[in-house]
Amino acid sequence: MAHESDSPGEHEHTITLRVDGRERRCTVDVRTTLLDALRDRLGIYSPKKGCDHGQCGACTVLLDSRRIVSCLSLAVAHDGADVVTAAGIADDGPLHLPQAFVECDAFQCGYCTPGQICSAVGMFDEAAKGSPSHVTADLTQDPELTDDEIRERMSGNLCRCAAYPNIVEALRHVARGEGHCS
Repeated sequence: MAHESDSPGEHEHTITLRVDGRERRCTVDVRTTLLDALRDRLGIYSPKKGCDHGQCGACTVLLDSRRIVSCLSLAVAHDGADVVTAAGIADDGPLHLPQAFVECDAFQCGYCTPGQICSAVGMFDEAAKGSPSHVTADLTQDPELTDDEIRERMSGNLCRCAAYPNIVEALRHVARGEGHCS
């Protein structure tokens, strides 16, 4: 007979997640959010706990290549999923997002930055696939990432320090493949 500590309890489930390219296993209560599993069970602190209501975007991660707010998603629902946090987004990757954020001074305290970066990766992917936003002017063409498009697509990510102009500037530079910020 197994001891209570040797096996998951009645309301626990052992899950496997591939986080930032590395397979990780943990046992979680079935009510545990993906955010809490990442932070409390796996020690991955890049996604931040902000509002815990899906309204601030600080916990945004890429789940199977799509951006989600991890505070509203149950970990057990994503057993076997691929999760990318801001820590797993390479600075020398094709978008150079972390470097653009630094060069354009697109963060102040930095608390929201991991969620902003993950959301931006998702935004670029959605736009590349032709997904329109609320402000997309011509639905018959691939959306152009204008400042208005960037603002709309990033609107789910709040910044308490109000670094929004610099965030938009950083993302504009990345979208246009431009070099350094002005």
